[in-house]
Amino acid sequence: MSRLAILSFIGFGLAACGDPPTPQVKDGDRPMRIVSLDYCADQYVLKLADEEQVLAISPDAVKDFSYMREEAVGVPTVRPIAEDVLILKPDLVVRAYGGGPNAEAFFERAGVPVLTVGWTSNVDSEEVGSIPNLIQHMADGLGQSERGRQLVTDFRARLAAIDKRTNGETALYLTPAGVTTGPGAMVHEMLVSAGFENFEEQPGWRSIPLERLAYERPDVIAAAFFEQKTNHPDSWSPMKHPVAERQMDELTVVPLKGAWTACGGWFILDAIEALAEGGAS
Repeated sequence: MSRLAILSFIGFGLAACGDPPTPQVKDGDRPMRIVSLDYCADQYVLKLADEEQVLAISPDAVKDFSYMREEAVGVPTVRPIAEDVLILKPDLVVRAYGGGPNAEAFFERAGVPVLTVGWTSNVDSEEVGSIPNLIQHMADGLGQSERGRQLVTDFRARLAAIDKRTNGETALYLTPAGVTTGPGAMVHEMLVSAGFENFEEQPGWRSIPLERLAYERPDVIAAAFFEQKTNHPDSWSPMKHPVAERQMDELTVVPLKGAWTACGGWFILDAIEALAEGGAS
């Protein structure tokens, strides 16, 4: 499976794991030697932290699937390898998955606090695991609580301004690898927030339902990652099937940039707005 096909799987958690503990930041104090270990963490560091707070970010921060890639240009990078990170003497490590499953425990044993990007399971609610809660969790840990509150306010204002589709239309999320998902994933919440019903009714990540598509069609295709030149389907991809190719040729297709959906964050609004507007064509 290609790198970006994997990203389309991991970009949204199927269920909230809850926000992890936030490293304590004293009033008037904030971490000033921040190291980010993966591109999901990079987004929050580059958005919320001051430039002088950031010591290094991941090499993927400038890639096409990084939403904050322009802000990442010129910022020093570090590989998510323990020795490379520790030699920088960070006062905070920020990560979603960088460094592997044991990274958080390792750095904490080394005396370095870790701020973890929690999984998001819904676009906006008062529940733990929503994007606004994740934004504030990250902002608090970076010593930028007020900046987080402002981003949450802006996020909710944009969300409220979206003109949702209201005609019972269905949308099918689709990647070049022929992958889709149903209820329980952030992708599902994205479609619902734009006013669509999810064509895929089964929870979990799975191949597109070719048999069903042979006799039943969605109104809209939400096509994610198709702009990525490195993510072309191979000969065995469901996207090579004539039934799948007809969906792209004959239905309304709303292109979604991979950077909008590769990680859970405020930038999903770009995808929701594109769906709500593009579905009207």
